[in-house]
Amino acid sequence: MALKLLAPSSMTWMKIRRIVWVAQTATLGLLLAACASPRPAPPTVAPAPHPVFVGHEETGEASWYGHPYHGRRTASGEIFDMHQMTAAHRTLPFGTWVLVENPANGRSVKVRINDRGPFRSRRILDVSYAAARALGALGPGVIPVRLRVIASPEATPVRRPTGPR
Repeated sequence: MALKLLAPSSMTWMKIRRIVWVAQTATLGLLLAACASPRPAPPTVAPAPHPVFVGHEETGEASWYGHPYHGRRTASGEIFDMHQMTAAHRTLPFGTWVLVENPANGRSVKVRINDRGPFRSRRILDVSYAAARALGALGPGVIPVRLRVIASPEATPVRRPTGPR
């Protein structure tokens, strides 16, 4: 009786064949999709350093970094020392000295740019542990800052207004 129900001429046999074919095709498609390697994301590249003028100012937020990066190479190639007065900036040239002020408590510190970052919106600077400690940023983690370039490796003079003399 069972053989009679599964005879090739019956409608049930055609339905079973169609279901098996759809299942095999779907399984094959899923296997191929699972084996495919995802496309690598394009590398994120920090903007190239731009010429900077002594006196250039920026206002924004700063965070700090320390232990996990202590002893690792920075973008400038030097070894990061969290106990030095250094900072990371997206575009300022390496070796630029900036005065960083925390307007919330009036503390300020001079730091040298030796790394790239931060890579979060609204943040303009990542300072080392030592600089964060001097600025009073260890507790909050992120603080408002105002930075001013005080020395540049290119030694570009202060911009002066041009006009009739």
